[in-house]
Amino acid sequence: MGRKLKVTEMGRLSVEEFRRAEKMPLTVVLDNVRSMYNVGSVFRTSDAYRVERIVLCGITGRPPHPEIHKTALGAEDSVAWTYCADTLDAVRRLQQEGVKVLAVEQAEGSIDLSQPQLPTPSAQQKIAVVLGNEVKGVQQQVVDLCDGCLELPQFGTKHSLNVATTAGIVIWEMFKRHTATRRPL
Repeated sequence: MGRKLKVTEMGRLSVEEFRRAEKMPLTVVLDNVRSMYNVGSVFRTSDAYRVERIVLCGITGRPPHPEIHKTALGAEDSVAWTYCADTLDAVRRLQQEGVKVLAVEQAEGSIDLSQPQLPTPSAQQKIAVVLGNEVKGVQQQVVDLCDGCLELPQFGTKHSLNVATTAGIVIWEMFKRHTATRRPL
């Protein structure tokens, strides 16, 4: 067993260094996420894996907010984010930028997150993932507009995971795929 590292030994980036650092070409879109704690958790995970940006839509809370800060622990200051009142508008803008937009939703024809045909974020193909409301998921109109859907395989009695947990799994999988095709960030 090894000694736990002190924060000062971890070589963490400052906020300014993070902003200048290379990012994974992934955008996370939050579609009407109610819980500020979930929003903060997505910021923190996005910071950990250098997500390019977060788009907060609809009723999703925005920084500065004490509940977001409680789980983000300052990641709301490092990760780039924007707000869009309508998720459909956000998806259209991303698609106009050439970003492939995938809803994270259990839907007909969705791609299992573990399958090799899942798109990999790259300089040639930026990816956005849309995560939905804690109760209703991603709006059907948004699912219809997206370029596809991906879903997490699940084997228990429940049919869903917490949105922040789902975001963590999806971001981690995208990060693994992204770094497998090139040098780590």
